[in-house]
Order: sequence, then structure tokens, then C-alpha cells
Amino acid sequence: MPQYNLGFIDDESIFNHVLETVKKYRFSVNLKEFNTNLIDPIKLTFDAKIYKKDISNIIENEVLRQIDKSNTNHIGYFHQNMFNHFGDGWLVPKNGYDVINEEKLIFIEMKNKHNTMNSSSSQKTYMRMQNTILKRPNSTCMLVEVIAKYSQDIVWKMRLDSEPVSDDRIRRVSIDKFYKLVTGDAHAFKTLCEKLPVIISDAVDSLDDSIMGNTVFEDLRDISPILMKSIYLLSFEKYEGFNTLEMLGE
Repeated sequence: MPQYNLGFIDDESIFNHVLETVKKYRFSVNLKEFNTNLIDPIKLTFDAKIYKKDISNIIENEVLRQIDKSNTNHIGYFHQNMFNHFGDGWLVPKNGYDVINEEKLIFIEMKNKHNTMNSSSSQKTYMRMQNTILKRPNSTCMLVEVIAKYSQDIVWKMRLDSEPVSDDRIRRVSIDKFYKLVTGDAHAFKTLCEKLPVIISDAVDSLDDSIMGNTVFEDLRDISPILMKSIYLLSFEKYEGFNTLEMLGE
């Protein structure tokens, strides 16, 4: 087992947690998956011509964009489930808050970015926290943001029905401050970020390369050897006249 020496989590636990996150990543795409959201051939044509890129590059970028969108959710898994390994009463429940500590009466809602909640979602989360401290007055509820505007542990100020509300027990906290609260180490999150590239590389190296694959190009060439034509036929095959489609200026 490699030595990561994070201090607040043992080497085996952090390796296995990163490995589980890597395994959740999307590694392969076929044409059916690629076209699930209905590819827009007109936009791809504009992109190719305006940015002076080969259509194969544009298609590859679209594949990567779709993979990235799918994988973003798994980063939330990584951040949330880290706290299953910290002990001292911290755990990730199956339902309800993202992270809790019943012993310390701390309840966490976690978001990856500070701007991912709209006004309605923010109000709903805040009212849920209000309900928690109403039932359990000694509790502290926190909105923990991985990518916050500032390093902070502040009172979360909200407007409900156009009225300003705040409570010292409902807080808005950046992930570095939360790691400090959990581990006692002000630089714990920084240390994790420093070691993370090595841990991810070790996890990826432990996997079978055969899980990675992309058959989109092969599938498109089964439609037509001309990629641009394949993209149009993928969306417009049943439209009038497209059975004799000829692409100009490809």
C-alpha cells in the first residue's frame, strides 16, 4: 500500500475511497448513448467551421462534454462520502442530510459550488435547517460549499417571504473550514488536494485498461464513411430528401 500520510484518514481508506469514485466514472460511450440528448448537427457544423476544427475533433469534444456532465455527480459522491472514513461520530446517512454527527449535533448539507442552488432551493434548504434547530435547539446546521467565494464559517443570512432571517446555529461554511472542524487541522483540505493527483493515479493504474472505450466513431462510420454526413443522418435520416444527402464543403 502506498504511503500518503494524510494524518486524518489512513492510507488504505483514502485509496479505496478514491478507487470507488474512479470506478463510478463513465469510461465508455456508444452511439446510442451519445445521441440520448439528441445531437444538433447544425450547431456542430457551426462549431467546426467557426473554430476551424475537423468534424472528428468537434465530435470528440461533444463526447467528452457528455462524459464530463455525467461524471460531475460522482465528485459529489467523493466529497460527501469522505466523511464515512473520519470516525469520531461523523457519518453519511442514507437519507436526509448529506453528513451528520449525532454526538456533536451537527447536520450538513453539502454543495459542490456556491452558485448551484437557486433562490427556491436555498429557501427550502434553509427552512429545513430551521425545522431541525426548532426540534433540537442545541443543533448546528451547515451549508458546506466545496467551491465557495471565500474561506468562511459565517452565519447564513437568508430572505424568507422578503424578510431577512438569520440564526447563529445555521451557518455557511467553506470546505476548508469544515475539514478543520472535523479533523482539527486547518490545512487538512489543502493536504488532501496536494496528495490527490498521486492517489488518483494509483487508483487508475490499478484498473484494467479494457474498461475504457469509445465506439462513437465506429458507429458513425457504419452510417456513412463521411462523418459530417453521419451526424446529419443521425438526426435527420427520416426527413424528406435526406436519403440522397450530399455534404458540401466538408
